[in-house]
Amino acid sequence: MLLEIKDLNAGYGEIKALFDVDLTLNQGSTLALIGSNGAGKTTLLRCITGLIKPNNGYINFNGDNIEGCKPHDIATKGIAMVPEGRRLFPSLTVEENLLMGMCNNREQEWTLEKVYNLFPALKVFRKKMATVLSGGQQQMVAVGRALMANPRLLLCDELSLGLAPVVVKDIYRTLKTVTKTGLSLIIVEQDINQAIVASDTFLCICEGKVVMSGTRETADRSLIANAYFGN
Repeated sequence: MLLEIKDLNAGYGEIKALFDVDLTLNQGSTLALIGSNGAGKTTLLRCITGLIKPNNGYINFNGDNIEGCKPHDIATKGIAMVPEGRRLFPSLTVEENLLMGMCNNREQEWTLEKVYNLFPALKVFRKKMATVLSGGQQQMVAVGRALMANPRLLLCDELSLGLAPVVVKDIYRTLKTVTKTGLSLIIVEQDINQAIVASDTFLCICEGKVVMSGTRETADRSLIANAYFGN
């Protein structure tokens, strides 16, 4: 087991956002976190990456307890994130943005050439400022930058936000290729169908609580839709 979360509670000051969340993820698997806006999905990712310190519970990654660790230390252990909205460095070129992913000094398995093979369009635009690219191309840069950190676990927050359906399908198809290398994924997604198709297992979160879980093969869309809205 690569990641195990048990009895996790977290929030923002007096505001509680997660309640007794349990989660497990095996190496090479993809887990989808489904839920409406404000359900607690992004808060969970922030706990995993160290951006939020949990109130209690534990997070075990590859045999190490990482709850409360600093974000840089967690990144060094092999967790990277593609944040919502991409958050590229506007003053840097495509290639410079990609190279920023190497800052955690992990052993370099993913290289610029591998990322360019994965996303050929980025090689064409490598010397352009990242912010002049289309939304889909910018998302490719964000994914490539995270891969350059050579993670064992990649967290993807709302990859499809603001993108055309055909672009979303291309990006998720590429991630399927990446998982064949043994990389594990957690994807946060509001689109139920996209989330189920792209994942091996799923958790549905509503008002900070896990209200449903299952696998791609056993997923019942109507039951998931009810759980999504807390019914």
